[in-house]
Amino acid sequence: MKKLLDGVRIIEFPKICDPRGNLSFVESARHVPFSIKRVFYIYDVPGGETRGGHAHKECAIVLLALAGSFDVRLTDGTEEMTVRLNRANKGVLIPPGVWDTMHDFTTGSVALAIASHPYEEEDYIRDYDDYLEYVRTLQQQ
Repeated sequence: MKKLLDGVRIIEFPKICDPRGNLSFVESARHVPFSIKRVFYIYDVPGGETRGGHAHKECAIVLLALAGSFDVRLTDGTEEMTVRLNRANKGVLIPPGVWDTMHDFTTGSVALAIASHPYEEEDYIRDYDDYLEYVRTLQQQ
């Protein structure tokens, strides 16, 4: 059976270098492996706070650090990995079923999330014990 974390990958977006400042862009189904249905951003995170702390049943997310940096802890309930995001042209693809927690935000960080689905509360798993049960159910299928 394929592991949930096998779908996690770093995506490097195009970077147009110019002495006046660099430009990067994201195109739906070209740079991200899905049609973009929602974009949101997280900013002004107080020191020591975490964000995320959930998994999605259907929605895939690409996270980028547009400014500053932060760590993204990813787990499938058994294995774990941490990705440091600190470049505006690199993001991490988080497939459905992977639990993510963002932490260690530097001052002025801006996290951009690109989502494959619109916001649907029923797609979220917000309790870690419920998540572990969800993963067990997936493994039995």
